[in-house]
Amino acid sequence: MALNDQEVEKQIRHMMNFIQQEATEKAEEIDAKAEEEFSIEKGRLVQQEKMKIMTVYEKREKQIDLQKKIQRSNLLNQARLQVLKRRDDSVEQLLKEARSHLSRITQNKKQYQELVKQLIIQGLYQLLEENVTIRCRKEDVNVVESSLDAAAQVYYDGTKKEVKMKVDKENYLGNDVSGGVELVAQGGRIKVVNTLDSRLELISRQMIPEVRMRLFGVNPSRKFDF
Repeated sequence: MALNDQEVEKQIRHMMNFIQQEATEKAEEIDAKAEEEFSIEKGRLVQQEKMKIMTVYEKREKQIDLQKKIQRSNLLNQARLQVLKRRDDSVEQLLKEARSHLSRITQNKKQYQELVKQLIIQGLYQLLEENVTIRCRKEDVNVVESSLDAAAQVYYDGTKKEVKMKVDKENYLGNDVSGGVELVAQGGRIKVVNTLDSRLELISRQMIPEVRMRLFGVNPSRKFDF
């Protein structure tokens, strides 16, 4: 049965509407898929950039933390060095004051003469020589000469050996020496220094740990005490 023009036009419109509808749906499907892919790619890129930023941030944070630790360590070391220097300065000042008091010992003639005798005796025991020359300050010649016999007797009582001593009146101890004596034997090849300054130096080396402990207390970082 042949279709008239009106029916043909109607069929054509129907087909065109169907095609248009299908095209619209396909376009919407494509748009939706594209939007979904865009969202996924956008999320991936955003996450990737976030990871990059976090990595850079964590790296920077570690660098800052390391710098802080280094700076803190340097400050602690500087503080320790300053404390140690101040402690050493305090001990040195104490020793300086002790040296300044050495001259007071010589002012008490009786006490100083006994000390000189003991210093000579100690030197004799160290030398164990038959002939000994005593060096002293020029102002101490009388004190030393008046101590020789008594010192020789004590030495003889202890060793059963006689010793001959004389004071060197050509080579006196310097003005920087606070007192005491030097004992020389075998033409100057052997010498025992028993000046007040040398004795203080010896004692100070032995007592510095104890002095530090009394002044500043026990060092918490020290594991052993000797």
